[in-house]
Amino acid sequence: MLTRKPVVAGYFYESGFERLDRQIFECFISKRGPGDSPVKRGNAKVTHGVVSPHAGYQFSGPAAAWAHKDIAESKFPSRFIIIGPNHTGMANARVSTTLASWETPLGTVEADREFIREIIKSCDLVKDDYSALSQEHSIEVQIPFLQFANKDRMRDLRIVPLVVSYYDLESCKTLADTIAGISEEFCVIASSDFTHYGPNYGYTPFFRNKKENMYSLDGKAIDFIKSMDTKGFLEYVDRKRATICGAGAIALCMELMKNLGVKKSELLNYYTSGDVVNDYENMVGYAAIKF
Repeated sequence: MLTRKPVVAGYFYESGFERLDRQIFECFISKRGPGDSPVKRGNAKVTHGVVSPHAGYQFSGPAAAWAHKDIAESKFPSRFIIIGPNHTGMANARVSTTLASWETPLGTVEADREFIREIIKSCDLVKDDYSALSQEHSIEVQIPFLQFANKDRMRDLRIVPLVVSYYDLESCKTLADTIAGISEEFCVIASSDFTHYGPNYGYTPFFRNKKENMYSLDGKAIDFIKSMDTKGFLEYVDRKRATICGAGAIALCMELMKNLGVKKSELLNYYTSGDVVNDYENMVGYAAIKF
């Protein structure tokens, strides 16, 4: 069976086991992180999904730590559905997946192949397309956090990777209905950064009060997520031409949550790369949200 090797180790995160383990731990205990590693898992608490960022750990790692701490302290699910955007353009379908295992410096995680095959068989939107995931970092960077935060169940980890290339509200609803119809035993990780602002990203809707305007711009998008308004969220992204790279992943996650009966979500943490380096000329927003 094919194993997908890490492609951004040593770039987005440390490439060695000990260095990576330490780097993730420091994300948890940092001043922007939750303050400590996950505590003992409970079965009473159930987190059905999270939004987690996917930039370099030195920037977005503390926000990701908030999301992964929450799911690690909840009931362990049968599988984690990790949904990311397509940054590479390498895709032959609206939504791509793979049956491959995923290797990181912390070990190898198996795909839930039976579940993936059932999705492919049941929904024409999804194709087995390894090329779309072979270089895609938005899925990869979630896996070391998942391994670190679930050390007690490392061998039981099963993932369903989905890369969203083209999306609209109806396709998100269709795929969400299909997945939930197969099984409702999953936790979703929507891998997305928020607004990419500045000349480097070709997006400058404001030139003054950059930090405040950035928080407001992303805050309004997050409000739609908190109220589970997928239509309003996608319309806001379109109206603002917002550079939220994983908007499709978030929309699909929200529709999946609705299938599970989730009525609202909660913002755990938000900051920008500008806050990290104290430079707001070019910046990216990072949010951790739980459902």
